[in-house]
Amino acid sequence: MAETLRLSHRRVLRIALPVVISNATIPLLGVVDTAVVGQLGDPAPIGAVGLGAVILTSIYWAFGFLRMGTVGLAAQAIGADDRAEVAALLTRVLMIGAAAGLALVVLRAPIFGLALWLSPASEEVESLVRAYLQVRIWSAPAAIAIYGITGWLIAQERTGAVLALQLWQNGLNIALSIWFVMGLEMGVEGVALGTFIAEWSGLCLGLWLCRGAFAVPAWRDWLRVFDRVALWRMASVNTDILIRSVLLLLGFSSFLFLGSDFGDATLAANQVLIQFVYVTSYGMDGFAFAAEALVGRAMGARDRVALRRAAVLTSIWGLAVCGGMAVILWGFGGVFIDLMTTAEGVRSEARTYLPWIVAAVLGGWASWMLDGIFIGATRTRDMRNMMAVSFAGYALLVALLMPGMGNHGLWAALVGFFVLRGVTLGGATRRWSGRRGREGGSAPIAFGDSPGIFSKQRSGEPQVQSPVPVPVISERLEMPWAWARASRSRAMRAASVRPP
Repeated sequence: MAETLRLSHRRVLRIALPVVISNATIPLLGVVDTAVVGQLGDPAPIGAVGLGAVILTSIYWAFGFLRMGTVGLAAQAIGADDRAEVAALLTRVLMIGAAAGLALVVLRAPIFGLALWLSPASEEVESLVRAYLQVRIWSAPAAIAIYGITGWLIAQERTGAVLALQLWQNGLNIALSIWFVMGLEMGVEGVALGTFIAEWSGLCLGLWLCRGAFAVPAWRDWLRVFDRVALWRMASVNTDILIRSVLLLLGFSSFLFLGSDFGDATLAANQVLIQFVYVTSYGMDGFAFAAEALVGRAMGARDRVALRRAAVLTSIWGLAVCGGMAVILWGFGGVFIDLMTTAEGVRSEARTYLPWIVAAVLGGWASWMLDGIFIGATRTRDMRNMMAVSFAGYALLVALLMPGMGNHGLWAALVGFFVLRGVTLGGATRRWSGRRGREGGSAPIAFGDSPGIFSKQRSGEPQVQSPVPVPVISERLEMPWAWARASRSRAMRAASVRPP
C-alpha cells in the first residue's frame, strides 16, 4: 500500500508543470523567426521560412510516435526495475533517430520536390524555401532522436530535464537566428543555420542528461538491444501510434478543408477558434504526460491499485484544466477573438460558433487523458482501433449534419469526434484495467519521488531492496520482454544486472 500512497497531487504537478512551461516556449520560436526575417523588408523570406518550417515540422511529426511509444515502454521497464532494458531502450531510440534522419537526408531531393509540388509558391519563395531546407535537413537525425530522448526522460518523471532541454534548444535557436540574420545578414539561410546548430546542441545536451544510462552495460549489449521480441514489440507499439496519429490529423485537416465550403469569413473564423483547442491541448499535455509515466510504472509493477490512482489523479487535473479553459472562453472568448483578428466579418462569425469551442474543450477532456493512460499502458492496438471507430463516426456525423446545419453541423461533428474517442477508449479501458487489483504493490523499486531509475539514492531515504534478482522478478510479473526472451539473453541479463 505504501507504493500507492506515494502517488499524490504534488507528484502529478511536479511532472506536469515543466511540460506546460516547455510547451509555452514552442510558439515563441516561430514568432521570433518570423519577426527576424520580417526586418529584411521583403515578404518572400517570411513566406519561405514559414513554408519551410511547416514542411519539416510535418515530416518530423510523423516520427512523434517515437516519443509516445518510448514513454510507455521505458516506464513499464522502470516499474519492473529492469534497468538493463531501460538502458537498451535508449540505445534503440537513438539508433532509430539516426537511421530515420539519415534516410531523410538521402531522400531530401524527392521529398522536397513533392512538398513544393503540394504547396506551390512563387519562384522567388520556392528558391528561398529550397535554400532553407537544404541547411536544416542535415540536423534531421538530431531532431528525431530528441523525440526518443524526451520520451525516455518523461518515463522517469524527469520533466524538469525536458524543460531544460527545450529552453536551451529554443533559446539558442532564437539567439543564433537574431545574430545570423540581423548581425551577419545571412537571410533565410541564417535562420536555418541557427536551427541546425540548436538541434545538434540539443541532442548533445539530451545525451548528457541521459548519461546515467551509459553507466549500465546493457546500453551496448547488442544481443539485448537487437532482441527480436523487444524490437517487434517496439515496432508494433510505434506503428499503432502512427496510424492513430494519422487518423487524428486527417480529422483536424478535414475539418479545416470542409470549412472552406462556407466562405472565406467562416473559414477564417474556424481557423481562429481551433487555436483555442490547440492551446488547451498544450495545457493538457503536462497531465497526459504524467499519466503516461505513472500508469507505465504501475503497469510494469503489476499494481492495479496504483494504476487506477494514477489515472484518477492525472484525470482530475486534466478536468480542471479543461473546465478552467471552458469558463475562460465562455466569459472572455470574444476578447480573445478581437485580439486575434481585426476583420469584423471574421469576428462576427467566430462569435457565432464560440459555444462550440466550449463544448469541444469539455468534450475532449476524456479522450486527451485516456490517450496518456493508454500510452503508458502500451495498449496501442486499442488506441488505434478506437481511433478508427471514432473517425468513422466523425465521417458519418459530417455526412448527416453538414447538409442541414452547415458550419454548425461541422462543429457538431468535431465535438462528436472528441466524445466518441473518449467513450470508445473508456469502454476499452474496462477490458484491461479490471475492477479488482491486489492491494499495494510489490514492485522492486520505490514508486516515489525519485527523479529517475539511474539517479542516486537521496540521503536520509531508506534503500529499497529487490527481494530476488531482477530476471526472476520479470518472469514472475510475466513482462512481455521477459517470458518471451531466449534463455541465453536471460543469462546475459542476469550477469549484467544485479540487485542493489
